[in-house]
This record gives sequence, C-alpha cells and structure tokens, in this order.
Amino acid sequence: MGIAMRLSDYLKASDLPYEVVKHAHSGNSIQTAKASNVPANCVAKAVVLEDRYHALMAVLPASRRLELRELRASDGPDLHLATEADLKGLFIDCEPGAVPPVGSVYGLETIWDDSLMEQPEVYFEAGDHETLVRMKTRDFIGLMKGARHMAFSAQMDEERRPLF
Repeated sequence: MGIAMRLSDYLKASDLPYEVVKHAHSGNSIQTAKASNVPANCVAKAVVLEDRYHALMAVLPASRRLELRELRASDGPDLHLATEADLKGLFIDCEPGAVPPVGSVYGLETIWDDSLMEQPEVYFEAGDHETLVRMKTRDFIGLMKGARHMAFSAQMDEERRPLF
C-alpha cells in the first residue's frame, strides 16, 4: 500500500522535507522501531481518544506510554480510548493500526507530547505496516500546524507493555 493518499497530499502541500522509509512488516510501534533499526523514542505513534463530544489524537514516542489522567485533566474526565470500529471510519485510506500521527489530515484535534522535541528526527507510520515517514523534528512540529502540546507520557517500563 505505501503512504496513505491523504497523508501524501498533505505532505506535498506542506512543502516540508521528508523521506519515505520501507521496513519489514510490523504489528505495533515498538516492532516498527526494531524493524526499521530506529530508536523507539524517535518513532511517533498516534493514540486516538474520544468522549461524547469529540475525538482527540495524542501523539507520543513509541518508547513512552500515555498518561490518560494528564489528558483528562485538560480535555475532560470522560476521555477514553477510541474503538477499532471508530477508527476504521476515520482512517479509510490506512491499514488498521497504522494511523499516521498527523490528526489534521483526518480532521482531528491533535496534541503532541513534549518529549518528541528531545530527538533530532521523527519517524511515523505512513498508513500501512511497512512504510515510515522520516522528518527532522522541527519539520514534524511544523506539520502539526499549531496543535497543542504538553507533557502527557511516561517512560515505558521494559517489563510491562502499556495499554496505549
């Protein structure tokens, strides 16, 4: 499949430099980092949350877990993980579980974790399980076009896998 059409169009319109990186098939962001030989803290993953009124894309490094209480404090106590059925309708040009972390492409409010600024480059899913987009971190933040940011993640314990 390669890069999702909507993402491709958005990247071209942004006029920001990026590179497409192919890798062996992977099932999650940690596996993607390993398959690509990229540090997990450089791979940005998307977690889609929702409540009765809106959906929110949270973007954080694959090496970190989402701290839902931090986002609930800013976005409401009813915020919870979106269902696979909800995501299927939103990301029609993407494979399940390979959501690009650029919510504005899909009309979603986006918030990114401050820890993304710690790396010189960001890699992220392009819409399938075998393609990444690589950008300088400053260009990735530019791609976010004014999305909110704050600290809402914690380092992942190697012994435990996060829910998000």
